[in-house]
Amino acid sequence: MDLGIKNRVALVAGGSLGLGRAVALQLVREGARVAICALDDPHLPAVAEIIKKETGQTIFTIPADLTDAEQARRFVQKSIEHYGTVDILVNNAGGPPSVKFDEIEDDLWYFGVRLNLMSTIIMTREALPVMKAKKWGRIINMTSIAVKQPIDGLILSNTVRSGVIGFAKSLSNEVASYNITVNSVCPGYTLTERVRSLSKVVAEKQKTTPEAVIKKWESEIPMGRLGTPEEFATLVTYLASEGAGYITGAAIQIDGGWYKGVM
Repeated sequence: MDLGIKNRVALVAGGSLGLGRAVALQLVREGARVAICALDDPHLPAVAEIIKKETGQTIFTIPADLTDAEQARRFVQKSIEHYGTVDILVNNAGGPPSVKFDEIEDDLWYFGVRLNLMSTIIMTREALPVMKAKKWGRIINMTSIAVKQPIDGLILSNTVRSGVIGFAKSLSNEVASYNITVNSVCPGYTLTERVRSLSKVVAEKQKTTPEAVIKKWESEIPMGRLGTPEEFATLVTYLASEGAGYITGAAIQIDGGWYKGVM
């Protein structure tokens, strides 16, 4: 199936690990020209080398701390300068820590807002003028199943990511006439570095093992397993495609049936 994104320019924030890395790799495989950002650590050049080895294609990488507004802005600006345009923006950042409400000071609330909500707003604001001028664009926000069914112990993430959903739904109506879609993807438990880390935190609190925590999560999922980053990337890549042009304002879960709601 030709997804119609060959030579499209795709920006993937948080693209050095987990779901972001899987999305970046899948977009390259489909022929997109990809830029990624991540914290300035060994994972950033490493993923560029992995993608080049697997696909033969070179991606543009730039270190960026997405809690810093100027660095988030610079990622989009520098990527547009490098490729000359932008067609697809994947807003993604790691989640805030697992803490209870009475453990969260103001600074941590502001950190969560900067990490997940403001980074999305800032990067979108930088990309939109180019997309509007082209009358074509795909904006995809990576959130969490927690926006539909809050997860205990993740009150910070539950709150901030829900703000992303409200932003995306509102914006989708404003830019629809420009042939720009704005959608959000809501992953459930997926086998990534963050989920493994979260299982360790939960295990320490419950005085059990990370393996036992993961098995409990799997028992709550109708499909009986955690998702894979590759499955998630396939959904995001489709939403970035030409064929997904009539899907906008949606928040789509990919969770093996874990969410129990009907909408």
